Amino acid sequence: MQACRNDQPHVWLLSGTGEGPVLVAALVAQGWRVSVSVVSASAAGAYAGLSLEDLWTGPLDGVEGILGVLDQARHRHQGFDWVVDATHPFAVKISTDLQRACQEFAQPLLRFERPMEGCGEASLIASSADLARQTLQGSRLLMALGARHLGQAVRAARQAGAQVFARVLPSPESLRHALASGLPEHHLAVVRPLQGQSHGELESALCRRWSITAVVCRQSGGVTEQLWHKICRQQGLGLWLISRPQPCVAVEAIGSVESLLNRLSTNPVAPLC
Repeated sequence: MQACRNDQPHVWLLSGTGEGPVLVAALVAQGWRVSVSVVSASAAGAYAGLSLEDLWTGPLDGVEGILGVLDQARHRHQGFDWVVDATHPFAVKISTDLQRACQEFAQPLLRFERPMEGCGEASLIASSADLARQTLQGSRLLMALGARHLGQAVRAARQAGAQVFARVLPSPESLRHALASGLPEHHLAVVRPLQGQSHGELESALCRRWSITAVVCRQSGGVTEQLWHKICRQQGLGLWLISRPQPCVAVEAIGSVESLLNRLSTNPVAPLC
C-alpha cells in the first residue's frame, strides 16, 4: 500500500535570470521545495546561495525530455505538485513543449507571464524582417536582440538603408552569431546588460558613442524593455518593438509573484494514499 504524501510541496520552475531568483526566494519562504531549470551555466549563477532541491542546466530535448524529467521526479519523490513556466516570453518552443508534456502526464502547469509594458511612442512590428519595409535611409539602428535573431534583423535593416550596430552577450555562442550576421567588429559591443553603477549607464553610453537614432528590441516586458523605453525618451531616439508572441490559451497565466503564490496555495495536490 502506498503511504500518504505528507512532505513539503515541490515545484519545478523553468526560468532565466530575470524573475527566476525572485520567484525561488518567494516560494522557499512559503515552504516550497524548488527545482530549477535554466538554459546556460551563466544563468545558473544567478541562483547561487538560494536553497534549491535541484538546479539543472541545458536544453530539455523537447517533449520527450520533459516527460523524462517528470517521470524521474515521480519515481524519486512522488513528483512535482506544480510546474511553473517562467521562461522568456519569446521562448515559444519550450512553452509549447511544456504544455504538451504536462498535458500528457496530467501534470499541473502554470505560466508566469511578465506584464506587458505600454508601447508609448514605440512602433510595433511583427518581426525584425518587417524592418525591410520601413523608411530607414540614414538611420543608425542599435539592435538589442538575442544574437540568434541578429542575422535576419541586420539584413532587413540594411535593406531599408540603415547603418546597424548591436550589443551582444559575452558568450561564445553569442559571438559566433554576431560575427556571422555580417556586422563589422567595430559595430559590435560585447557587454552584459544592466551593468555599471546605475542601470542603463552602459546602454546610454553606447547610444551616444555610436550616434544611434533608433533602437530595436523585443516586447518582452521586464526591466530590459523598461530600460530601452527610458533611454529612448531621454535621448530622443526612436524605438522599434518586436511584438510579443501570443501566449498559449490552454495554460493558465499569472502576472505577479503574489498572485502565483496565492494560486499555488489554493489548489494543493490531493494526498497520494
